[in-house]
Amino acid sequence: MTRALDRPNCPAMSAPTDIQQNGQNEGPPTDAPAAPRGPDVINAYLKTLPASPGVYRMIDAQGDVIYVGKARSLKARVSNYTRFGGHTNRIARMIAATASMEFVTTRTESEALLLEANLIKRFRPRFNVLLRDDKSFPYILIARSHAAPQIMKFRGARKLKGDYFGPFASAGAVNRAINTLQRAFLLRSCSDSVYESRTRPCLLHQIKRCSAPCTGEISPEDYAKLVDEACGFLRGDSQHVREQLKARMMAASDALEFEQAAAIRNRLSALSHVTANQTINPEGFEEADVFGAYQDGGQTCVQVFFFRTGQNWGNRAYFPRADSSIELAEVVDSFIAQFYDDKPVPRLILLSHDVPSRELLAEALSLKAERKVEIRVPQRGAKTGVVEHALANAKEALGRRLAEGASQRRLLEALAESFGLAQVPRRIEVFDNSHVSGTNAVGAMIVAGPDGMVKGQYRKFNIKSADLTPGDDYAMMREVLTRRFKRIAAAAQPTEDESPIDLATVPVTPADLPASEPTIEELDETEDAAFPDKPDLVLIDGGLGQLNVAREVFDSLGITDIALIGVAKGPDRDAGREHFHIPGRERPIMLEARDPVLYFVQRLRDEAHRFAIGAHRARRAKAIAANPLDEIDGIGPTRKRALLHHFGSAKAVSRASVGDLTAVNGISQETAQRIYDHFHERDR
Repeated sequence: MTRALDRPNCPAMSAPTDIQQNGQNEGPPTDAPAAPRGPDVINAYLKTLPASPGVYRMIDAQGDVIYVGKARSLKARVSNYTRFGGHTNRIARMIAATASMEFVTTRTESEALLLEANLIKRFRPRFNVLLRDDKSFPYILIARSHAAPQIMKFRGARKLKGDYFGPFASAGAVNRAINTLQRAFLLRSCSDSVYESRTRPCLLHQIKRCSAPCTGEISPEDYAKLVDEACGFLRGDSQHVREQLKARMMAASDALEFEQAAAIRNRLSALSHVTANQTINPEGFEEADVFGAYQDGGQTCVQVFFFRTGQNWGNRAYFPRADSSIELAEVVDSFIAQFYDDKPVPRLILLSHDVPSRELLAEALSLKAERKVEIRVPQRGAKTGVVEHALANAKEALGRRLAEGASQRRLLEALAESFGLAQVPRRIEVFDNSHVSGTNAVGAMIVAGPDGMVKGQYRKFNIKSADLTPGDDYAMMREVLTRRFKRIAAAAQPTEDESPIDLATVPVTPADLPASEPTIEELDETEDAAFPDKPDLVLIDGGLGQLNVAREVFDSLGITDIALIGVAKGPDRDAGREHFHIPGRERPIMLEARDPVLYFVQRLRDEAHRFAIGAHRARRAKAIAANPLDEIDGIGPTRKRALLHHFGSAKAVSRASVGDLTAVNGISQETAQRIYDHFHERDR
């Protein structure tokens, strides 16, 4: 239960409400001293703050949330920000930038912790530890929306009816697990529409990966047993499943049913392959997540290992964004709360480092999972070895990232020097098109920065112009660039530089700072800004013609501060002889055959080419797989399935009469006439 405090001088608190993510916007009281930001603004809220748990937000003069924090006592925590001296540089800058605050009271500190994680992920304040890579994890789903449940890979909100198992660290791990589980339990993986249209067993049945319930090769009761066995295995009851299969194999052998015994033997072999294919499967790890954290060079890596059903289901490295002054334990503390905001919580969480609010985290996660969740920092035994392994992986991953980042920054500096750019680019965008004779045309944009390829920023553009001549690469490039940059041009507004921080309003003096730390002004100058939305450099895959199109688009939109380079292959289209067209230069330039900058640009161009071709192929495959029935108004998945099941194919449906169509369950006279008219309209 939370409460939003309306104003600092309100006489009474509002009635309790359910947990909410937004508090009321609170301005400073009218009798507060006239101060635009800083400790005086914060101090004005103290007289109305309760000594109860809650969440507070610090907001700058532009209205942006710059920090979200939780507190056991809001009054005590906020009062700490009003004292002079004793703050780190990060806290001092945060206080100095605060122009207003918002508060939400909660019933318990655990609820405050969960609400804090929600708000951090929503507002992404610059002074908080931020979980940057928050892509959802894939799961194995046994969908139960059909009489014969289907095994499938699933990612996203859990809206489908069925049993979910995971998470897995990657889609590849899920695919390998599903392939093996199909050999062990013979569950179908086809869609419901394919299932309904089958008249004979498919190839998966022939290679003994499906029991073919679609054609009655197995009874519904026996298939349900296979589903139950698969669910039991995925829940961790693998030993019981093995013993049952062994008993059935021996019984079949004693009854001289050797073919059936051999089939069960093959299933047992597949189950053994599942376990053998996993690595590092210590005993006693039925369900656990292991966090190993390492900090170096002002960056932090958190390596997460997932153990489910006694097996290692993979790992993933995270690099949360945090101020370099924040201790490792504090980073891990905030990271875990955000990590489980939208993910299922295991029964056991193992950490490489103790965190300040370990007991509070366990209480909050138990509240979220509605069962006991234990958080440990093991000191001995098998669990210590697993944590040390995660820690070693975190150290190696961070080392690779730091080395790659340093190399990438050197490449960007060399690129700026080679092409005479005004500044070292922080964001590079590369554009390419892909089509076959103008059909299914797709434009693609890839993004690179100081940390390499930024795949979360990739974009594809389905070419929409109806009057575009098929195969006109220039017109396609014009459409893509116009759609990409018209919003940037519209949003571009001159902004005034922020005025320097007045040290008189900051609750810390240079004398209070440790000698080894930089001053506040130096920190402001060197603070790593967020990855920009606007590119500094645009690479066009093409020659002078494509570059001229890009210049026309930029001129029409009034964009003058983005560098343009056209990358064209040489006379024989050989890699290594690229010509680089730069506006303002009469002749294209070439780089030395072994120049690292040339290799870097080639890599960017090839990545754009790969992404464009992939997007084009996906669009082409979708067009090929389109069913004519999808174009008929009023024909949804259920009626489409019924028609295909009755007639066998869309072509047979197109040949059916109105009377034949009405014989299908769910097809009325009106609908049948609509279907008939759709296929026979051209004959009129």
